[in-house]
Amino acid sequence: MLLAAFLLLCPVPQMTDTPNAVSGAPVAAISNQTTDSFLSEDVPLAPAPKIRTDVEEASNSTPPSLVNSTGVSAALVLPAAEPILPRSAGAPAPPPRAPFLRTYETRQQRKLWYTLTFAGHGAAAFDAWSTRRAISGNYGTESNPLLRPFAHNGSLYVATQVSPAFMDFLGRRMMVSQHRWMRKMWWLPQTAGTGMSLAAGVHNVGVVP
Repeated sequence: MLLAAFLLLCPVPQMTDTPNAVSGAPVAAISNQTTDSFLSEDVPLAPAPKIRTDVEEASNSTPPSLVNSTGVSAALVLPAAEPILPRSAGAPAPPPRAPFLRTYETRQQRKLWYTLTFAGHGAAAFDAWSTRRAISGNYGTESNPLLRPFAHNGSLYVATQVSPAFMDFLGRRMMVSQHRWMRKMWWLPQTAGTGMSLAAGVHNVGVVP
């Protein structure tokens, strides 16, 4: 009875006629072969492009003489791009010329010019006074035809100041002239005008007794 219970608890494995047993290969080996055969099948790849690229056409059309030792076509080697440089601004425009005359005068010359200006206008006033004195006393007439219309009234004092003013302007322009010989003789117009006015005034005073 104990033997029967032991046999019931530990049954003896039964042998069956299966395809695996007939072939004599274990079940694990058969399963491994099935897996390897499934993995060894070729996986379908993406279809090749039908449009040929420019690089392929250039490589196919390149003659053998243009292919270097590394197998790369020389026609495909592009030169290095040159850097783009900014446009030059060009030569700068010359500075505008100064509208004023260049001054060559010194401080001493300026003082002398003012001195000659006062002397010239004073001498012209002395000439007008002496002329009016001589004409009023009927001791003479005005010999200058430009001043004759003003000789019988007080406008003669104004008319005689025109010549000294012109001499002052002329001497000033000669003082700042670009020519050296003019700058050396700038004092001559004012001096000449002053001398002529003084000479005429002295003559008029001598006419009146």
